[in-house]
Amino acid sequence: MQYKRFGSTVIARVDKGEEILGQLREVCLRENIKLASVSAIGAVDRFTVGVFLPEKREYVSNDFAGDYEIASLSGTVTTMDGEYYAHIHMCADNRRGMACGGHLNRARVSATCELVINVLDGEVNRRFDEAVGLNLLEL
Repeated sequence: MQYKRFGSTVIARVDKGEEILGQLREVCLRENIKLASVSAIGAVDRFTVGVFLPEKREYVSNDFAGDYEIASLSGTVTTMDGEYYAHIHMCADNRRGMACGGHLNRARVSATCELVINVLDGEVNRRFDEAVGLNLLEL
């Protein structure tokens, strides 16, 4: 991965074989980013996304392998108990244009990924909400 920071924006190139969430974490820790919005495009060959089941208060994960284009990747970087926390969703489509997506657990780049991190001034923490079963923004 390579990246450059331009004021409050970081542009990163995640390279073939690298895992997107790991590289996002690395940039945010290096640059001391506590609050940001994230978006990306690119290509992946393996990824896992999840869907939250509110009635069971758990995620169901789905694994995908093959040639996929990232149609949309978006989310936030915040903190939880003062530590880095990313909440990212991704939608990807295959060679037939069929899309799948959800809460991103992992994604390996097959060609390249162009990652944009818009750094926001401030810090927003998360806390676990018993009623919902998720780590919610504490505003």
